[in-house]
Amino acid sequence: MSILAIDPGTTQSAFVYYANGVVVSHDISENNELLTCLKQWSEQEDVVLVYEMIACYGMPVGASVFETCVWIGRFIEAWGRKTERVFRKDVKMYLCNSTRAKDGNVRQALIDRFEPTGGGKTPQIGTKAQPGPLYGMRRDMWAALGVAVTFCGEKT
Repeated sequence: MSILAIDPGTTQSAFVYYANGVVVSHDISENNELLTCLKQWSEQEDVVLVYEMIACYGMPVGASVFETCVWIGRFIEAWGRKTERVFRKDVKMYLCNSTRAKDGNVRQALIDRFEPTGGGKTPQIGTKAQPGPLYGMRRDMWAALGVAVTFCGEKT
């Protein structure tokens, strides 16, 4: 199964294309650019669009949360087919067995799932000369990868 996982944002969103347990590609794109890419990717029947969904945790939210919700809707519309949502708390539970896990804990749990085939201090990430399977991952791409891995694990 191939998964296009998105960590949506107000102006930019991170995505990871994940197939058969391998990170094929990843990036952070302007939301308008991602809309165009989604229309192209949606033509591939074997790809599932999965995104991190906003959830209410009882605290007031600002305009940025609502703007992100608008972009989620636009991504779904651009995809034009069934999509799947994953909540952040589910990612934390699946990867770390705790909803109190922080981003650093999620990142480390993801790193631990991949083979240490690269060079450097963290061979799962590697170096430019010896890249690992997670080479180039940064910022919100980790959240998108968490969405992909969680979705795959929950579907098996």
